[in-house]
Amino acid sequence: MPCVTFDDAPLLADLMPWSVAPLRPGRAWPTAPDAGSLKARWDALLKAEGPDREALFEPTRARTIGSAVGQLPGQSTGTERLARAEGPCAEPVRVLAAPFDEQWLIPDHRLIDTARPELWRVADAHQVFAVETGAEDDPLLVTSLLPTLRTGLIRPLYRRPGGMEPNLAPGLTAHLADRLGAAPAPADVLSWILAATGPGLTVPLTDDPAQWSAGVELGRRMLWLMRRDGERPKLPGGRRPYVRAPLPARPVTLSYDPEEEALHLDEGRVSPVPQEAWEYAVAGARVLESWFTARTAPPEPGTLTAIRPPVWPQTWTSELLELITVLALLAELRPQRAELKVTSAITATDLREAGVLPPPDASRSPASVLDHHEEGPEGQFALI
Repeated sequence: MPCVTFDDAPLLADLMPWSVAPLRPGRAWPTAPDAGSLKARWDALLKAEGPDREALFEPTRARTIGSAVGQLPGQSTGTERLARAEGPCAEPVRVLAAPFDEQWLIPDHRLIDTARPELWRVADAHQVFAVETGAEDDPLLVTSLLPTLRTGLIRPLYRRPGGMEPNLAPGLTAHLADRLGAAPAPADVLSWILAATGPGLTVPLTDDPAQWSAGVELGRRMLWLMRRDGERPKLPGGRRPYVRAPLPARPVTLSYDPEEEALHLDEGRVSPVPQEAWEYAVAGARVLESWFTARTAPPEPGTLTAIRPPVWPQTWTSELLELITVLALLAELRPQRAELKVTSAITATDLREAGVLPPPDASRSPASVLDHHEEGPEGQFALI
């Protein structure tokens, strides 16, 4: 049977109708690879006064130290204007700051130009965010963390906290159940989407139960590797990366030796590192190089970003070894994704005839999830 092309495959935008534009931080210093630097930056900001505080803050049209904004949903921070703010730094939260780069963020609305509160309202232990990358090999990334990377649209799997109300076209899972013989769980639909999404963010759907199971299993593996929750991923024995020569206190250069399969951080050496992990790129940027640059690029003197660890933390070495592992294992799955050819399809035309597409306009908007007040500017409660 000939393979079905992507011509009549439904669009991701129709299968997961609700999307949110990326956050716009406006300034780099509230995000860092380590939480301790963020608290030190906050302290330095509050020690400064008047024009010095304004300059350190790095004002934009959207945010100054005089801006009046409320708390981010689910966060307990001050709401007085930063010009007269006091008190400790809000506890940093883990975010996905770049492809495969988990960092920390001060969750303070006063520090972020466009924070997308609708994402914060649905961010919890049940949530999974799918992020469009614009890349051909990896058109989607998924993460359990709030994504702050500046790529494409963000599509939460659930429209409400607690894993409630899947962000799927109404009637989609019922139609899949009719064609496949069993109703897939929302996470299974996302797994298929992750494995099957092709050019133009089209998602060919199959009605072959065996092919569906194979695609879902592949997507589950990708989902697990990208989310990095639960049991930590490992390469087989003999292929696991280790530090072979101690990393310097402040590495400056990163290079790769393909013959030795070694990653060099100045005189430090990590091996074995598969060449596929070194070359793993998203939207043309090598992930390992971008990750290293985010931790070592010289900051502008006198800025809050210049406050950083004096030496390379041990935790970064552990994160690097795990990142190499994740990239190597994901690279192994790329041929399997390429071989996932849909030969018996559920087309966009089928979904339109079944009334699944187009999704209703309401499904493209945030759900009303508030069951409590959110604190607005200057401690007043905002009703939303």
